[in-house]
Amino acid sequence: MAWGKAGLPGSPKVGPRRWAAAIAALASFALFGMASCTGEPPVAEERQSDSPAAETLVRYGFYAYFEPVSALADGQNDQHGERNASGSGQQPSHRGGHIGYEADLLSAIEAMDGFGLRFVRSPITEWPGIWLTAASDSFDMIGGGITALDSRTRDADGATVIAFTEPHIEFRQSLLVRSADAERIQRHRDLRADDRVGVLAGTTGEARLLQLLDFTDDGRLAPGTRVHTPADVVLVDDDGRHSITASGASADLADRTRLEPADPNLPDVVYLGQLAGEQELLDALSRGDVDAIARGTISNAAAAFDSDGEFAVTALDQAVEHGGFAIDAANAELRSAINTAVAWLTDNGRIGITDWLADNTVFATRARQWQPPG
Repeated sequence: MAWGKAGLPGSPKVGPRRWAAAIAALASFALFGMASCTGEPPVAEERQSDSPAAETLVRYGFYAYFEPVSALADGQNDQHGERNASGSGQQPSHRGGHIGYEADLLSAIEAMDGFGLRFVRSPITEWPGIWLTAASDSFDMIGGGITALDSRTRDADGATVIAFTEPHIEFRQSLLVRSADAERIQRHRDLRADDRVGVLAGTTGEARLLQLLDFTDDGRLAPGTRVHTPADVVLVDDDGRHSITASGASADLADRTRLEPADPNLPDVVYLGQLAGEQELLDALSRGDVDAIARGTISNAAAAFDSDGEFAVTALDQAVEHGGFAIDAANAELRSAINTAVAWLTDNGRIGITDWLADNTVFATRARQWQPPG
């Protein structure tokens, strides 16, 4: 099945919310699975928090190119809350031009009476390893639609430096294709040898594509795969030394630009987005430089609607991923506070992105209902 604008109710484009009606409609096809992350009933004890009593500034870095989850508003660089970038009805301080689902979730945390957290938000334009910067001297917490994986908690030396909060969003992978190809490319396995698939390096979209097409086995690249980099073409042998996962890749593959499969019946994989994020992928699909984009269904659905019928979403993956915020593993107090706030604002996982798309004030409403413990 393919989804594009032709299959959706009409909706005007309105600023940064132009994609909301489209994805809310797509949610009726159960694209995102459950709205909840846990499905557990709320418990009163979760409102007890060890969050800081006095106002604490949290240095928050967010990926700038993941609409509608997390993005930098066009032309925005507002570090002082002088304009309401999200249209959510709030005027939080230190918003930093941050818009989207996670932006409104954090603004709602700021609005929780007595909770005492404020987020100083800075956009980050490079994706690979973004979660590890939460353990740096520059940031306390990182977001931007990050799937929480145990492998992403460790640095290059294998030390655990990151802890993820409890999940606040679900993801599923899919393909974005030109509408003219939607009938031909219904599944990942429908991709042909003469097709080219665009991906962003270091994402679960890349890792899942390579897994589904047998480019990799437990992350290890199939022998005979040719990996193009600016410096060389690496021919993968059978020693298992070369790997690509959602957490990273072998050092000599870090700047990969193209993968040629060992199986001649499989498509090439093309790497874009290092300069301008996922917009490079969309431009390449429109020009015909790639025939599909492998990434999450939420952003694919937004792009399909915004394309005026040019693109469609196909090949919905059945695997479900859970996204959270990355925090320094040593900062248990901040992680506990964020978990408490997220549990309240999402009603212990009952409120998710489909609810926010239907009513982007849903988290602000929950924030007003919060009462400080004691």
